[in-house]
Amino acid sequence: MGNSEWAARRRCRERRTAELARYKLGRHAADDQDGYHRVQCPAALGKIRCPLRPASMTLDQDRPEILATPQHPQACCTQQTITVPGHQRQDQAEHDYPSQAHRQSYARRTSAERRFATLKDPATNDTSRGWCRLMGLAPLMLLATTLLTVRNQRILTAWNARRDDNARRAAKGLPPRTRRRRRKTPAAPAATGPP
Repeated sequence: MGNSEWAARRRCRERRTAELARYKLGRHAADDQDGYHRVQCPAALGKIRCPLRPASMTLDQDRPEILATPQHPQACCTQQTITVPGHQRQDQAEHDYPSQAHRQSYARRTSAERRFATLKDPATNDTSRGWCRLMGLAPLMLLATTLLTVRNQRILTAWNARRDDNARRAAKGLPPRTRRRRRKTPAAPAATGPP
């Protein structure tokens, strides 16, 4: 699959996600002590036009419109708000799943996991059992802070070196250096007959 096809699929997925967000129930109140919260119909929120909500039919024509209303409308269509349980965490996510905002937010997880992995790497900073012989919170926090500072300086030095190298390559008319691919696809096994 080429880059242009991948980009086209991503744009299509983002367009569908934006369309889905227009039909999504909207949060109306914060969680109570049991985790329940109130949500409101998208037509009542002014996201779409629906004949069951006459006020929504005065919205602009560029909003999606529900053409086939159900014979037996659900509670969200007849009430102002409905209560939903809070144990379903996917409806409380900050961003809708396959959207660009979700991908950018989720990319922070990779950075956090990489940070913890480099802190525990015995080749650079070994924080395995026994790495510190001091006891108490203050000495441990001081050593951990020093460790994080050294790790950040090492990462920053490597980033500056890559940036300077890419600037030198750009001055010579060369593209930026890319990392070598680590995984190698296995060669197709030779067709052999039965043993």
